[in-house]
Amino acid sequence: MRPTDPSPLLIASLLLALNLALPACAREAPPPAAASATASAYTETDASPDGIGKVYQGREISFVMGHLGAGWLERPTREAEERTDLVLDNLPLEADHVVADIGAGTGYFSLPIARRVLKGRVLAVDIQQEMLDIVASQATSAGIANVEPLLATETDPRLPPGAVDLVLMVDAYHEFSFPLEVMTGIVRGLKTGGRVVLIEYRGEDPRVPILELHKMTQVQARKEMTAVGLEWVETRDVLPQQHFMVFRKP
Repeated sequence: MRPTDPSPLLIASLLLALNLALPACAREAPPPAAASATASAYTETDASPDGIGKVYQGREISFVMGHLGAGWLERPTREAEERTDLVLDNLPLEADHVVADIGAGTGYFSLPIARRVLKGRVLAVDIQQEMLDIVASQATSAGIANVEPLLATETDPRLPPGAVDLVLMVDAYHEFSFPLEVMTGIVRGLKTGGRVVLIEYRGEDPRVPILELHKMTQVQARKEMTAVGLEWVETRDVLPQQHFMVFRKP
């Protein structure tokens, strides 16, 4: 059930899902070996208006937001709507941590995290070079030297093996075209005991004015993280519209 109130969040969500998906030339097919190895993980269905018709663990994958949606990520009302300040305050960070911001977009979280890990570094990971160019420009303007833009692919986050203390994914995971492959790469990049913080709009709450495929229930999220060997640690009830879920690599 979708809310009928055409709120700014819902309108923006519609625009992003329907108009800002990556062009076909920006998408890549997985290598043949990888495709055959993971083919059984996915099924197909008739595509929803905001979906791609590809199903993983019983969930249809949503469209990807393109770089033309950068303004939405940097909108002035975002902190008040999503309490992004509380996301930052609740991250289990140490000053020397290596943090991977997966689906970093414009660097909305990468840059402030970098200021909190002054002895560490932030890998700003995205599959769109246009987004990474924005991150690099903003980091330079802000005088932040410990942010490293990292161009990923649809199937591989390209994290250095066993090097990452914390992975952050904010409203990005539900858009991964190859979630199994990407999460396998993320787990490979995590140190033993490393954490994954997954932020997703609450799929259980019909009052959250976001398209259904751009939300996730906690049950679904835990199912998909368990599938790649991550352990659920906790879900913090700190955000007005989103789950703050923490997982651990055993």
